[in-house]
Formats: sequence, C-alpha cells, structure tokens
Amino acid sequence: MGILTLDEAQVIFIDTPGVHKPRHKLGEKMNQEAIEALQEGDLILFLVDSSQPPDEEDRLLAGLTVEARRHIPLLLALNKIDLVDPATLLQRKVSFSDLLPNVQPVAISATRGDGMESLLQAIINQLPEGVPFFPEGQVTDLFERDIAADLIREAALDLLRDEVPHGIAIRIDEFIERDEQGAYIEATLFVERESHKGIVIGQGGSMLKQIGSLARQQIEAMSGRKVFLRLQVKVRKNWRNDEKVLRSFR
Repeated sequence: MGILTLDEAQVIFIDTPGVHKPRHKLGEKMNQEAIEALQEGDLILFLVDSSQPPDEEDRLLAGLTVEARRHIPLLLALNKIDLVDPATLLQRKVSFSDLLPNVQPVAISATRGDGMESLLQAIINQLPEGVPFFPEGQVTDLFERDIAADLIREAALDLLRDEVPHGIAIRIDEFIERDEQGAYIEATLFVERESHKGIVIGQGGSMLKQIGSLARQQIEAMSGRKVFLRLQVKVRKNWRNDEKVLRSFR
C-alpha cells in the first residue's frame, strides 16, 4: 500500500499481484488477493504495457475488471509510451480499449513522467469525498522489516534474472536497532531446489555477496541509516505449494 497525501486529496494505492493462470498455491493466493482488491477499492486503475499488444492475461484480468466495475469507477493507463511510435500507440489504445469499453484511457511514461499529472488528476476526480485515512507523513502501511524483506527479494531477482524465476522467499530472522550504529538484519533466502541454492550463492559466495550489497544499499536508502545485513540460503522444497510456509514467508 502506497499513501500519497496532497493538499486536496489523499490517494491510497494498493499494488495488487498480477492475475494469471495459477500453477501452484502461491499463484492461487496472489489471484485471490488481486480479486479482493478489485472488489474493495473505490477505483480500479488498469495498468498495461503499451509496448506490447494485449495478451491472454490482459484479457483474463479485463474480464474480471469489467465484472467488478459494476459499482466501481475504472481508468485505463497505458504505460511505456516512450517505447512506441505514435501510430503503434494509437493501435494499442484501440486494442486495450476494446477490452474495456467506455473506459477513459490515459497514456503515460513512468520513467519520463509523461502524463503522470493527468493520470493523478483523473484518479482524484473519480475518488469519493471523505476524511484522510492516514496521517500526513505516512507513506505505507508496511513495517520497515517487511520493506527490507521485499528489497532483499527484489535485489535477488534483479541479479539472478531468469535463473531462479520467482522461486525465492525471504524470511527476516533478526532486525535489531543499534542506535547510532544503525540496524542489524539477518535474513534467510529460501529456494525450492538444491541447484537453485548453488546459483543464489554463486562461486565462492560471489552472487550472495552481490545480492547482499545491492539490498543493503536499497535498505539504507529507504531507512536513512547504516545497515549491517547478513544473508544465508536454505532449500525448502515446493514451498509455493505449502500453505503453512506461505503464511510465514513474504
């Protein structure tokens, strides 16, 4: 959850998992979270990649979204317009608008900032009036240790690319404040296969060191203080199909 507080509005963004055909219990859980968010929000922002034509998952999500929007406003945001020429962008607008009839499209580039003010204003215009839900300075509902877990996983996926696709879970084992010395964090990276463990650790521990360095930099940037980060890797076979494990991992 991301919280944006402005003079005229407070906008609460809930970043849902992508809806897809699940291949394990984790996928089923992610789909359920996304569907619940569609049903509970005050506005649905359907965000697509305009550099690619609609695919099967886009059509699946569009069907669920159209069903959910019976009582919820809907906006269509076409991102990555910096990657397409005007003629292709027009084609993409038509293709995605066909999936979501009578929905206002907004073309944006998250990297360049194109159209972001127009998108934000369109969002504010659709939201109901009410009092703020959160204090002005709060930007998320997550605790710092939760964000640290997400940043460690993000660093691992960025560096490993497709070698261990999404088969990584993070558990924060220790999160200790050390006053002026910053924070001490111990975390375990769980993978599903022994072969994946070797990839994550790397020769002589080189990959794990890179993951730790990148994650530490991101955590320090987020928290504004020094961090000592210690990582280890363990195998937990088939964790994405284990209900008990899914409740304990991020």
